[in-house]
Amino acid sequence: MMLQTISKALQLPASRIKTIALFGLAVFFINIGVDHFVNPDFYLNIMPDYLPLHLEAVYISGFFEIVGGVCVLIPRLRSAAGWGLVALLIAVYPANIYMALNPELFPEIALSLLYIRLLFQFIFIYWAYSATRPSEPISE
Repeated sequence: MMLQTISKALQLPASRIKTIALFGLAVFFINIGVDHFVNPDFYLNIMPDYLPLHLEAVYISGFFEIVGGVCVLIPRLRSAAGWGLVALLIAVYPANIYMALNPELFPEIALSLLYIRLLFQFIFIYWAYSATRPSEPISE
């Protein structure tokens, strides 16, 4: 009964898979966003030289990852949060390209993983988009 009340309040999708994808998305982005504040050096190292305000960009992107992760769980903000996360993933993509094009700067990461990271960004974009699209909520 309590789970049904929570599901209704959060307007969770009828599909368990989509519900898991939604909660997974929230946890993923909140976790990564917090990591920007806990471990900023990693994110500073992957910033392309041509971008300004490196530390500020790390904190701003971390902040919006946390906000996006929380807002995907708020029904009236879910769609906007999904689009915001898609935009954020596109905005940070140059860091992934920079890593792949400069593997000598990241000797602790296998070259294959640097290229796989480029592909994963598109998977994350699809995840953020598809998990936040409107669907039929769980009925009583």
